[in-house]
Amino acid sequence: MTAARIALVTGANQGLGFALVAGLAARLGPDDLVLLTGRDPRRVADAAAEVAAAEGTRSRVEGRVLDVSDADAVARTAAELGERHGGVDIVVSNAIAPLTPDRPQSAQADQFIDVANGGTHAVLRSFTPILRPGGRLVVVASSLGTLGRLDPSLHPLFDGASLDEVAAVVESWRAAVHDGTAARQGWPRWINVPSKVAQVAAVRAVAAQRRERDLAEGTLIAAVCPGMVDTRASRPWFDDYSQAQTPEQAARAVLDLILADRVDPASYGELVRFGQVLPWHGGTPARYQDDLLIP
Repeated sequence: MTAARIALVTGANQGLGFALVAGLAARLGPDDLVLLTGRDPRRVADAAAEVAAAEGTRSRVEGRVLDVSDADAVARTAAELGERHGGVDIVVSNAIAPLTPDRPQSAQADQFIDVANGGTHAVLRSFTPILRPGGRLVVVASSLGTLGRLDPSLHPLFDGASLDEVAAVVESWRAAVHDGTAARQGWPRWINVPSKVAQVAAVRAVAAQRRERDLAEGTLIAAVCPGMVDTRASRPWFDDYSQAQTPEQAARAVLDLILADRVDPASYGELVRFGQVLPWHGGTPARYQDDLLIP
């Protein structure tokens, strides 16, 4: 990586994103810049000021308003950073929209998909071209993002798909959620599962086109599963949080992957949890009862 590094984290006002910004700011150098991004200007400014003033912060921290569901806004931000700094070194796509069990999934699908999937696609399209040699681009997903979590009839839709094809599948699935045919087509009831699979598929699609060059330059593109994290977004879905991590604890393994001196080729383009690759075809189709995941 370059001596003065540029890092950007999406969805960083709170929770894991905030912890990732704080961790980067503590572990990068005084010449480096960490951009904390989110949709709400006041929350972005307050969060960036909190990290900048925290004990242990070493690098520069700035807030930047960015709605990842707006692909044009993502493209403009990437173009600006490319022009001003010559590229970026670390990008973490972490933004997610809230999903709660007290409302129909179809009523929440558009915002959730626009942020989680549209945002992932926009970040991949706009930031991989300006990722400097030796850089890191990481998409925060989950262990639900392995292909085996879907019914086998759906596997061909994602397996080996290009980024454009993944985006098209997401839109077809979104339409099925709205017209009530998703279950008949084999899609799980909980929209988080297809969304996570599509995120990982998008990472794999981009990585497949860049693998040889990126590995030669020490560059990493990957998806990560941070494990169960106790956050405002996850609390409505689970009763037992005795094994959950704090955002700060969950950020450590992600930061270790991002800041590792060398890239493990086995991790490139894959879904990584606590340093271990989760096999793309692994896992079993999720089962549901009353909209809650049954492991």
